[in-house]
Amino acid sequence: MTILVFGRTGQVATELQRDPAVVALGRDLADLTDPQVCAAVIHAHAPRAVINAAAYTAVDHSEENEVLATIINGDAPAAMAGACAKRDIPFVHISTDYVFDGTGVAAWKPEDMTLPQNAYGRSKLAGEVGVSAAGGRYAILRTSWVFSAHSANFVKTMLRLSETRDSFGVVADQIGGPTPARAISDACLVMADHLENKASKAGTYHFSGAPDVSWQGFATEIFAKANRKVALQPIQTIDYPTPAVRPSNSRLDCTSTEQVFGLTRPDWRNALTDVLNELEFQQ
Repeated sequence: MTILVFGRTGQVATELQRDPAVVALGRDLADLTDPQVCAAVIHAHAPRAVINAAAYTAVDHSEENEVLATIINGDAPAAMAGACAKRDIPFVHISTDYVFDGTGVAAWKPEDMTLPQNAYGRSKLAGEVGVSAAGGRYAILRTSWVFSAHSANFVKTMLRLSETRDSFGVVADQIGGPTPARAISDACLVMADHLENKASKAGTYHFSGAPDVSWQGFATEIFAKANRKVALQPIQTIDYPTPAVRPSNSRLDCTSTEQVFGLTRPDWRNALTDVLNELEFQQ
């Protein structure tokens, strides 16, 4: 039987398609602005499990399009979860650290109080609430700072900037765990398998790369591994204003994910080497 994946061109969805059992759905087959269509697609395919790797991820644009973001990130996942609960099949939903207020220095635990500071975070929290309310064999997987050789992400942005500039500023007061999309896709598949056999593992979990680092530290490692000489100037969040508030603390406590599913935090530095090699191969 198949594993139905919502999303086709995003970072995690692209990685999930390495599994031959995956059937990935793009907007043409599953319009997330129509939650009931998403539920109907699940019933039509009758898959073994469902993974939602699709989302409205334009953080800044969400400030002006919160209604649309909430339909895609909130109502659609809730409808998917409801359909999966009716069929008693696993549903894995990818969420974000943006559901927290992003303050402090302690790693966020799954049970910590949520308090999103921007529209994107509020829309993702709405999805979490809807998924958990549907019950069944669900797992909400919060992650952060996703990167890969696909789609738009920080690694590709840094490499693009370095092609025309030898010096620029990068935010140094936001800390988190860069997470390889391939590791997230593998984690989703493992969680789906576990949930199929043991519904009691349902719940909310965290998964991010290690070690935690600032955006500037991440950029420094990118250029070191890519052999590009770029002088990075540390700047503060206040020096780089954006429409949406960004969290200063994106650290995630992944202890329960390891205890329940045996999934350890991936070393993003090793994954970065693989991504850079893949990007070089694509050229």
